[in-house]
Amino acid sequence: MNIDLERIEALLRAMSEHDVRELEIEQGDQRLVLRRGVGAPVPAPLAVAAPAVAPATVLPAAVPVSTTAPATIPPPAPASPASETPGEQYVTSPFVGTFYRAPRPDAPPFVQPGDEVRAGTTLCIVEAMKLMNEIEAEFDCTILEVLVENGKPVEFGQRLFRVRRR
Repeated sequence: MNIDLERIEALLRAMSEHDVRELEIEQGDQRLVLRRGVGAPVPAPLAVAAPAVAPATVLPAAVPVSTTAPATIPPPAPASPASETPGEQYVTSPFVGTFYRAPRPDAPPFVQPGDEVRAGTTLCIVEAMKLMNEIEAEFDCTILEVLVENGKPVEFGQRLFRVRRR
C-alpha cells in the first residue's frame, strides 16, 4: 500500500469532522486502520487487526450528516424517512460490510422494534473482511426502528437503528 500522507490527513480531518472513531481501508492483502481514542487530541494511524467487537457510532437525530466528503470517502446513507423527534438517536455502522440481524440464519434477531436494551447488548453483526463484528448498544435505549434489511450491504456511517436513550 502506497502511503499518501495528504490522503491520510484528509481522512483524519473527515474522521474528526464527523466524529468517526475508526476507519479501515484495504487494498489487496494490505490494510490500514485509523483510530481516534476517546479524549485523544489528534487521531493516530495504526496498522492492526480489526477488533472482534466494535462499538457503534451514535449520532444524535438533530445533528445533520454532511453529504459533502472527499471523493475517497463515500457519503453517509440518507436519513430514514421517519420523522425525527428530539431525544432520538441513530446507531451507525462503524464498518463497510454486510448487516446481519441474527447470529445465524435460523436464529431470531438480536433485537426487535420496541425492545428495551441495556448498554453492551448486541444489536446486530456487521461482517467486514470475513470477520463477524458484534455491534453493541453504547447506552440503555429502546429500539424504535431497524433501518437495514438483513443480509444487505452497509456503508461506513450508515444508520442501522433508530433508538431512544433511556
